[in-house]
Amino acid sequence: MDTLNIQPDDFAMVTMDDELRVDGLCRDLLMAFYEELQAKGGEPEIATELARSADYFIRDFVVGYKQWHLFDDSRSPVRPFAGNWYIVNTLEPTIEELTKHLAGIVTFYRFLAGHGLISPPFLERIETECDDHLFYRERIRSFWEISGDGYYEWVRICPLKGA
Repeated sequence: MDTLNIQPDDFAMVTMDDELRVDGLCRDLLMAFYEELQAKGGEPEIATELARSADYFIRDFVVGYKQWHLFDDSRSPVRPFAGNWYIVNTLEPTIEELTKHLAGIVTFYRFLAGHGLISPPFLERIETECDDHLFYRERIRSFWEISGDGYYEWVRICPLKGA
């Protein structure tokens, strides 16, 4: 997919049909990302892992769950994903698996920035949040220690709503 053919406004969602259309646009964009990783001489297994993680984040969380515009730079989707949604929606969340997802996410956003689709400040925010492994490690640890109504405090520290 040539960046000249990518129109960020095409990624807006209002209706269910829009969500399905945007999911297809994201799939095409992720395929271009994967192909670029391979074209740059990356190991096929690593390219596959990075693309799979970016796909999971973009299509399942950003578009599917949050229904956010992929190119909206008013907030970073990384912290609510890595510090909450991934942990709650994964049978056995681990920092090792999450680290792989974060590598795919940051590599994908660098791809977007390299094609002029996101701003340098937005990329910097994404990179900072993807690099905060200590925070996410603590989030996973504290999730397993929740008792009683402690879940509400756990969510308050890194909420999904309004994020």
